[in-house]
Amino acid sequence: MLKGGPVWALGAMSGTSLDGVDAAMVLTDGISILEFGPHAYRPYSAPEQEVIRAAFGAWPGDAAVAAAADVVETAHAELLSRFSGAEVVGFHGQTLAHDPRGRGTHQAGNGALLAEVLGLPVVWDFRSNDITMGGQGAPLAPFFHFACARWAALDQPVAFLNLGGVGNVTWVDPRQSGPEAHGALMAFDTGPANAPVNDLMLARRGLALDEGGALASVGRVDEDVVAQFLRQAYFYKMPPKSLDRNDFPALSGLVAGLSDADAAATLLACAAAAVAKGAEHFPTPVSRVLVCGGGRHNGAMMQALSQRLPADVQPVEMIGLNGDMLEAQAFAYLAVRVMRGLPTSAPLTTGVPAAVGGGQISRP
Repeated sequence: MLKGGPVWALGAMSGTSLDGVDAAMVLTDGISILEFGPHAYRPYSAPEQEVIRAAFGAWPGDAAVAAAADVVETAHAELLSRFSGAEVVGFHGQTLAHDPRGRGTHQAGNGALLAEVLGLPVVWDFRSNDITMGGQGAPLAPFFHFACARWAALDQPVAFLNLGGVGNVTWVDPRQSGPEAHGALMAFDTGPANAPVNDLMLARRGLALDEGGALASVGRVDEDVVAQFLRQAYFYKMPPKSLDRNDFPALSGLVAGLSDADAAATLLACAAAAVAKGAEHFPTPVSRVLVCGGGRHNGAMMQALSQRLPADVQPVEMIGLNGDMLEAQAFAYLAVRVMRGLPTSAPLTTGVPAAVGGGQISRP
């Protein structure tokens, strides 16, 4: 068991953009954030990315999954071993397949193995219990977003928008008593974010991404493509709802006839339009959308969001947070909640019938 009061927790995140592993420490009692600690990043090499990418959509038992898990575990062990002073680790793993109403969800990586390597308790497999209880299993950062809004002393509803491979948004009312309270949170996946542009750049130019949105910024948006994209059924579903990285396979075909620059600009416009469509579901409008994840480094993406959202679009650094490490910090925070038997998701974050905790605990 953890000692009472605040503890230093170490969290890690490897997202669908496949850039690498983020790790960060948070001092927390599982309710409030008291301090943010050191953080670090370990990029995936091109060969490692290829191994993981080959396992997207695969399930346990597939040889590609075992190879991807080996890469994920090795990268996390290397990075997390650099830290000292942590009392618990939150390990998300690498999502390879997410089908909450079908086969469930699968993140590559064995937390029990990491517990042995690190000599610390590791909380992992955060999503499965939520899905078993009838939820979507995602997104999982909203309870942490509530704590962040409280840490920043915000007193009005605000939205946290995470732009990784897939986009997700959390509407937060920090005036409520806690994250599980009715009316405190609403969260859902908005649609594709960085993944389609990254895939486009890899396929057409052999590059991992459109650095800073340089190519998209000189392209012309094909609004007919954006309108066609928004007609897909997902955007008419009420939240909570969640996505897999490859849930919009037709999107690449919609831009196949466009130049590289126009295709990049149009894919970013689709991502931004999906966020704007999602904002229509917010319980009340927000005046600020705080952006975290890799997408906030893309100037063309931020401009597209500003053009389509009726709110100020700002990086989370505007309230003193680290947008590159927010998800890693979230899993540090959630690990402490799991260790203390506190809920990690609620009806309006994942669709689970009642607030529920998740995660396996492995001890060395």
